[in-house]
Order: sequence, then C-alpha cells, then structure tokens
Amino acid sequence: MKVKGKVKFVSKDRNLFFATLRKRVDAHFAENNIPKTANTAMVVKSVVLLTAYVLPFILLLSLQPSLGISLGLWFIMGLGVAGIGMSVMHDANHGAYSNSKTVNELMGHTLNLVGGSAFNWKLQHNILHHTYTNVVEMDEDIQDRLVLRFNPHSKVKFFHQLQWLYAFVFYGLLTLYWVLAKDFVQYFLFKKNGVNANTTKENRNYLLKLVTMKTIYFFTMLAVPVLYFNFSFLEVLLGFLLMHFVAGIVLTVVFQLAHTVEGTSHPRPDENGAIENDWAIHQLNTTVNFSRNNKWISWYVGGLNYQIEHHLFPRVCHVHYPAIAPIVRETAAEFGIPYMENETFGQALRSHIATLHRFGRLPNINEAIA
Repeated sequence: MKVKGKVKFVSKDRNLFFATLRKRVDAHFAENNIPKTANTAMVVKSVVLLTAYVLPFILLLSLQPSLGISLGLWFIMGLGVAGIGMSVMHDANHGAYSNSKTVNELMGHTLNLVGGSAFNWKLQHNILHHTYTNVVEMDEDIQDRLVLRFNPHSKVKFFHQLQWLYAFVFYGLLTLYWVLAKDFVQYFLFKKNGVNANTTKENRNYLLKLVTMKTIYFFTMLAVPVLYFNFSFLEVLLGFLLMHFVAGIVLTVVFQLAHTVEGTSHPRPDENGAIENDWAIHQLNTTVNFSRNNKWISWYVGGLNYQIEHHLFPRVCHVHYPAIAPIVRETAAEFGIPYMENETFGQALRSHIATLHRFGRLPNINEAIA
C-alpha cells in the first residue's frame, strides 16, 4: 500500500478518554507530592545493572579465570546489557529519568556503553514505534526480519510455518546485529526517509562519532583482553557472542510480549495516510501488559511489562507504573476501551508463540480480502 504524506490519527468523534486519564494521572502525582521522574529505588537499580555489566568484565581481565567461569561472567554481562537497555537507558532516552536534560543525556548514553547508538534509538523507538505502534509501514519493531513475520500484512513464505520454533534462535542475534550493522543501516535509512532532520554537517559529524564509538567499543571488548591480558581471541569471541546472545533473547522476548501477542491489532493507514482512531485508544488496541504482579520481573524489565502505561506516559519513570496502572485500567473500563494483559510471563510467552504460529500460516490480509 502506498501512503501519501505522513501517517496521522483521525478520530471521527472527539474522545475524552486520554484527556480524562491524563488529568487523573497528573492528580495522582500532585496529590501525593511525587515527581514523575526517578526515585532512590531507580538510582539503586541503575547502579546494580551497570555494575552487572562492568564488574564481570573487570573480574574477567584481572582474575583471568578458567573458560567455564569466564563464560559465566560473560553470561552475567549479557543480563546486564539487557537490564541497562530495559531499565536505564530506556527511561533516560524518553526524558523520564530526570528533569535535568544533562542527566537524561548521560544516562541515555549508557546505550553507547553497550555498543548501541542513543541518537538512532530515539528516532526508531521514541518517534516511530511509540507514535505508530503496530502500523507496519512505520513501526520497525513489527516489520519482517529475514525469516520472521511479525504482522499479518506482509507476504507469508513457506518457512514461516516453522518460525514459532526457530524464532528464539534469531532473537539471540538482535543485539549483535545492532552493534555491528543496525545503527549504520538506520542512519542511512532515516536520512533517506526524512526521519532524521539534521543538517548535512550534523549528519556527517554524527556518522564520524558513530564510527568512533563503535571502534572504541569493539577495541575494548575484543582487542583489549587479547592484546593486554593475553586471552585467546577465540575465547574472547566466544564470550562476546554469548553475552550478546543472552542480551538479544531477553530484550527481544520482552519487547515482543507487549505487541506480538494474541488480541493486538495491526491497523493500516488509508492512501492518504489516515488511521481512523484516537491515538491513545490505538495504543491500548495494540499493546498488552504482562506479569504486572511479579515484582522481580517488573524490577528487571524496567516496567516494560506495564507496556500500556509506558506507551501512554513515556515521560513518566517506570518505577511509578504499578501505582498508575489501576487508574489507567479503571478509566479504560469507564470509556469501554479494552485493557489487555497476560497475568503471567508463561501466559504471555504462550500467546507470543501462538501468534508466531498464526502469522506463519495466515495469508496476507490484503490478498485474503481480494
């Protein structure tokens, strides 16, 4: 489908849902004299997750343990990478970590520390994914990935029938692809499509910074242990790949459990780029919470299991989502809007696998209609 101009949400009737909800959520913070940004628990979590990434690497270099222990340390680093991605840089790059722009920038650049690019992420995630959730023309998160089909609008291929089995192997490649190529692919794609509005000089300077950051990252992670600590390159490479495989699986599964599960919709704009729905209602139609009552999961995944609250209030730090979730749920019920959730992680995972299975067999919706 070719879309003329930008995609926009057009609601036929003025809906007061989001205005009412926002007023109630604002009242919650005002009445309890609570800032919407990070609290002490969030700061402690940031320290713990950054330590889980940095400390194992220091121990690896200083102690030079056996291969088995080394791989264990790389494994912990993988959990640290995923934790930083979900619980630290995510809030900061949404501007939800602090009222200080400097603090948000600093904490947001923890993504660069684990090999990514904060600038690209803001464009792909904050603008495209959050604005156009599950709209295949705009949301990169549900676009096909090599042998994976995440939406009902793309062409189904014979191997998609088995994607519910092999998907998790490819999920483990996410962060490796990210640090190796994705940031560069996105840079040129965003520049071509006009998503990146920087000047030519700004783009040139950013590309230079991107190359420099990637060079420092790979030199630190792969070359330093070999050149200065006498590690075998194959041993380091094996640990590096393990770290990214662990991080990739954790990050991809958590993100997919919010949007590629049963019950979510995948609307498409008309030829003029219009989607007939209120933006806030669209977010509830395309997003599902999971494991809200599991405090450990909520702590580690940075509130991404409260994905509905996150999509509606991305500038509110995730530590506050458990408190505002009842407000969102009750207001949605009042306006007759579905509030979807899977009560446990297992239930959400089964729903995701079922969706992969369905998309692997479901023909292109447009072809089916034709």
